[in-house]
Amino acid sequence: MFAGHFGLAATVKAKTPEVPLWAIMLGTQLLDVAFVPLFLSGVETIEPVEGSQGYGGSVIHADYTHSLVGALLITLLAGLLASRFWGKRSGFVIGSVVFSHWLLDLIVHRMDLPLLPGNLGNLPLLGFGLWQFPGVSMVLELVLVGAGFLLYARSLLKNTHGKTKSWALTASGAMGVLLLLSLLTDVFGVG
Repeated sequence: MFAGHFGLAATVKAKTPEVPLWAIMLGTQLLDVAFVPLFLSGVETIEPVEGSQGYGGSVIHADYTHSLVGALLITLLAGLLASRFWGKRSGFVIGSVVFSHWLLDLIVHRMDLPLLPGNLGNLPLLGFGLWQFPGVSMVLELVLVGAGFLLYARSLLKNTHGKTKSWALTASGAMGVLLLLSLLTDVFGVG
């Protein structure tokens, strides 16, 4: 869902031009950014699913960063920090984008998302498991990426002329290439 997160971020950027693009893109991946040091230290892990390769072929044990409470805490911290720099509305946007990561993961992940950090209490794990149907998952991501690209490009090209229009076309094209590359990393099992 790497690409899907970025596609959603491009959609949000199209609707909230006052929020920096880098902050929205980072926000949409913030749970995974927090996951990396915990993964490298062995606190959170990734386990391949037998007989499954590539797209969604792993169970991710991100018991802290991707627990519901952990995601809400990261969301709150990111929203508060963004509010300090760019105002209340931008803080709400960043917080929403951060939490959207967990919501999209809930749709695609196998049942590997805990409610409480560290899976405290061994409560049932969440996840609707759409990754078990790679074709459907790819279509969902393609829709998110396509919508994100179209809305982002339209927002940049609206009311532009001359040099500004060529800059908007270049920025839109770059966004499209980056979104496509992120989708390819998902499809081939890199993300």
